[in-house]
Amino acid sequence: MVPIILCGADEAGRGAILGPLVVSMVGVKSSSVRRLTDIGVRDSKLLSEKRRKRLYDDIVSIANAVKVRCITPAEINDAMASDISINEVEAKAFSEIFNDIDGDVSLVYLDSPDVIPERFGVRFSMYSTRPTRVIGVKGGREKGIKYTRIISEHKADARYPVVSAASIIAKVTRDEEIAKLQRRLRLKIGSGYPSDDLTVKTIRNNLKNEALGEHIRLRWSTVDRIKQTSLLEFA
Repeated sequence: MVPIILCGADEAGRGAILGPLVVSMVGVKSSSVRRLTDIGVRDSKLLSEKRRKRLYDDIVSIANAVKVRCITPAEINDAMASDISINEVEAKAFSEIFNDIDGDVSLVYLDSPDVIPERFGVRFSMYSTRPTRVIGVKGGREKGIKYTRIISEHKADARYPVVSAASIIAKVTRDEEIAKLQRRLRLKIGSGYPSDDLTVKTIRNNLKNEALGEHIRLRWSTVDRIKQTSLLEFA
């Protein structure tokens, strides 16, 4: 019998001004969902770095599929220059890793960043190469076709263990990418978020550093403010 596969999708780094946006999808047999709960899987934001790293390996051992995609700042900059929203970029990336999962998938839970969660599900579905049906959205269904159900909700990472697992995979991956970037640039860049004083200070002090500039989301309003502040300081 073909196992029923459930998938959860989440991201890390969406609001960052430096570093990649990491999207992840974890697929497990329905009979294995309980194992995720048993090992303590929960929203990655509620876990320590040490605990996330430990759970990462446990999730990989339990899952049928673990897919990750790192969206670079250059990709985000190009999309925004073309008036493509970050929601669109994220939905497309989720769909790409979903398309890459082997086997039948009965259900996908998406942690939606859109104010209208079903709209994010529709965006995801548009890029899918598999027949999908977004729960909560009316639409025709052809008989004889096996659809993957898509449930797109806010706070899905707190509701569904398989989404929590994806959030942990995404967070650990992004943290590793930031650590690699610090070593390569020989700069302390902090978390990469605008709320991090170290990140803001590093960007302000290295505005002419092209190697760092490749990893900055140039169209973020925080970056504009940093540049304006720096100009006033030297005026």
